[in-house]
Amino acid sequence: MNILIVSATEAEIALFIKKREANKISPNLFQISYQNQIIDILISGIGMVSTSYHLTKHLALTNKKYDLAINTGIAGCFDRNIDLGEVVHVVIDSFPELGAEDGDQFIPFETRIPLHIHRGGELKDTFEIVQIGNLKNVRGITVNTVHGNEKSIERIKRQSNADVESMEGAAFFYCCLQENIACVQIRAISNYVERRNKEAWKTDLAIQNLNEAIIRLMEGIERYF
Repeated sequence: MNILIVSATEAEIALFIKKREANKISPNLFQISYQNQIIDILISGIGMVSTSYHLTKHLALTNKKYDLAINTGIAGCFDRNIDLGEVVHVVIDSFPELGAEDGDQFIPFETRIPLHIHRGGELKDTFEIVQIGNLKNVRGITVNTVHGNEKSIERIKRQSNADVESMEGAAFFYCCLQENIACVQIRAISNYVERRNKEAWKTDLAIQNLNEAIIRLMEGIERYF
């Protein structure tokens, strides 16, 4: 089984890389060989443009057909009922800035991307076995500028009804779905979406919990396959 993990930064996946003693293949690619699995870890860079470029380039150059791609990283959260550090399963993502303005009205383009694209039931079966269902399912948005202004936060909440925001998720989904690769997005909450206040962030906790979740996910997949 070939698995691709995509992370914007090495720091967000470093604990998993160390735990599995991954080999560094190139400046932004690590690889793990385990039993009958090859796990590639692509460091895509921050933002949807960098993610789209590096993921597309990697998929074009590799001679592998991936059975599953996983996007992992931290995220900001609009929902105060979700704890800082909690790991969530982003089941829907979109580009809320992609559209047109008509006076005070915003007209979004149809870019909503659902997660559950099944390939002969395989992806669904894998989810059930590794118990991703234990993670809270959330709605995400992918943005170029993380929100830190009260007015823009209220506006985007009304517009998207999102629970979390990242800078890569929808771009990852878009590339994978265009290439017919089963995909999943798992993120940990580092901060609430509010006026920028890094002292209140729980980035280290989020990264720790995220890597533990990825380790459990991989162990579940290994038992199945």
